[in-house]
Amino acid sequence: MTRSDVVPGFDELLDGAQASALHLEMRDAYGVPAESPAFAHWLATGTREMDPASDYWRFWVDLVRRTVARGVVVRRARIVSEPLSDYARYGLAGAAVNAAAGEDIRYLPRRHASKIALPGNDFWLIDGRLIRWNHFSGNGAPTEGEMSDDPAAAALCATAFTAVWECATPLADYKA
Repeated sequence: MTRSDVVPGFDELLDGAQASALHLEMRDAYGVPAESPAFAHWLATGTREMDPASDYWRFWVDLVRRTVARGVVVRRARIVSEPLSDYARYGLAGAAVNAAAGEDIRYLPRRHASKIALPGNDFWLIDGRLIRWNHFSGNGAPTEGEMSDDPAAAALCATAFTAVWECATPLADYKA
């Protein structure tokens, strides 16, 4: 079943997780409006906000910390083209904050993903059964998300995430 009319915020989604929250990112660039000023600053200076208590990070860091504190495993896998796009380098530059909050993050060079059956969209898979599809416009701007509890789609996401995870390099060891 797909439910595009009821798409919870990430706080509700992760607060509802009981065991796992898996996130697969497959784009080389995202055009998230809230990130635009920070991304432009990073492009100009090469520096990023790294204070987890800052306005930029606080919401996400608090959400991940309280999710992990309940015993929920939070994993993020990124499939990236190499050399990395500017946006992927920006994401990598800030990934230490995500990891310190409790996310386990891995990177898979796109050339190593060719034999993996992947869904057509980025997703969050909650407890192996609930999917939040993340949809984006051609320029990477987020569009309306979509929820699904379709067992076949959840199985595809779980299989894809596991395959990516097993081939990917942990953040601490990844060298772009």
